[in-house]
Order: sequence, then structure tokens, then C-alpha cells
Amino acid sequence: MKGCDIKIVNKDNPKFPISVVLISLNEQANIVRALKSVSWAQDVVVYDSGSSDLTVDIAKKMGANVVQGAWLGFGKTKKAATEHAQYDWVLSIDCDEEVTKELAQEIYDKLPNLNPEVAYRVPRLSCYLNRWIRRGGWYPDHQIRLFNKKHSGWNEASIHEKVEAKDYQNLASNLNHYVFKNIEHQIQTNNRYSTLQAEKMHSDGKSFLWFHFFTKPGVKFFENYFWKLGFLDGWAGYVIAANSAHSVFLKWAKLREIQLRQSIDGKI
Repeated sequence: MKGCDIKIVNKDNPKFPISVVLISLNEQANIVRALKSVSWAQDVVVYDSGSSDLTVDIAKKMGANVVQGAWLGFGKTKKAATEHAQYDWVLSIDCDEEVTKELAQEIYDKLPNLNPEVAYRVPRLSCYLNRWIRRGGWYPDHQIRLFNKKHSGWNEASIHEKVEAKDYQNLASNLNHYVFKNIEHQIQTNNRYSTLQAEKMHSDGKSFLWFHFFTKPGVKFFENYFWKLGFLDGWAGYVIAANSAHSVFLKWAKLREIQLRQSIDGKI
């Protein structure tokens, strides 16, 4: 499946006065596509957390400012990466994402009139199992990605990090997302994220409830597959709904495991 090539939107000034910031760890399979899609930016920062593959070499060859630092959790790491941006306006993307030519054009057209106290959401369109997923709760999947660092910034959440701003508005053009390589990759990601979610639930004082354990996975499947029309995405829609339900099951099961372990340790 081909991605979109970025056209030069202004022949006299092909580079935008904006910083694009990415965080990376072993992203050699994705980073070329991501960096090509932002070749119009004056400043591209790649904050790498110890890649053992060719990610750093590729990023340097493609002209990015590569900064190497520790992994601090999603929010803190993105916050640390943003500190290296040269410009006040920052576009944050992930290595498995691609800025479409339409989104680049929209940013270029609107940049002089953007409100610095507003952070801008973009609709994210995900490619999975060789098709673009437009239902099942996966689209438009608005993500806050464009902001002025003098007025807004990433919070320090370890998961589900967010740009905090006084106000939010939506842009219209898509950010492409090459979300999972295959089903195994989705399962591995769900396993990792469900652990982080369970740990956060526990640290927030949320108690395990059998009712939620038994009902929420099924409710999640119904929501994604039927209510949000995931069945219209064919086989991929079913796989997404089933894996979403499994992720919810894992989250609650791991919360139970954490609290049982704590209870046993407290008795020793």
C-alpha cells in the first residue's frame, strides 16, 4: 500500500517555520516513511531511547536532529523531546505515522493565523490488515498534535499522554497511521498497554470488580463491532473488535493479579 508523497506547497519557501518532533525506539521499519512525510519542516527532532537497530543512523542521514536520552514514560519522554524543538509551533508525530500532503498543505495555509493558545487535533486514519479502517471506533480518532510550546505541552502521564492547552480545535486533513504490522503485533501491543493500564488503575485507587471483569470485554466487542459499525470493515473489523475486547479482559485480569499480589505480600 502506497503512502502519500508530500508536494512542495510553496516553491519560493518550501520549508515551514515549524518543528516536527518524534520519539523512537527501534523504528527502522517506519522512520523513513515518517521523515519523508515531514521533509517540508525547517526543524525535525528525533528523540531516541536506545535503539539497537538502524533508526539513529537513518534519522541522521535524513537530516534530523537526533537526541538520545532515557525512556521516561510516554508523557515525560515527549515532553523532554519537545524541549529540543527550535520553533514555538510543534507538530508531534509517531514513527508509524505519516503526514499526508493534504495535512501538510492545511498546516502551511493556516500557520500564520493559528492561535498560539489553542492546540490542534488531527483526524488519524489507520491502516491495518491491508485496508484503511474507517469504523469500529478507529476513525476519526482525533489526536492533539499541533501546538505552540510557549502556551501548551505534554502532560507527564505514563500512558494516554495528552497535550494540555487552554483550548482545542480540529484540523480537517488526515494523519495516516500504520498501526500494527500484523495480528501478532497487535496482541503484543495490547499485552504491553494492558499492563500499563492496570498499573495506572491500581495507582489511582481503582478496585477490581467482578461485574466489570465479566461484562466489560463483551460490551467492548459489541461497541466496536456492532454499535460503531466495525462489521463493515470486514474481517479486519472483527479482528479489531475481538482484540479490543481481549485487551479490556487483560486490563481487568491484571488489576486483579496486582491486588492479589499486594494482599499476599501484606500478609507475609
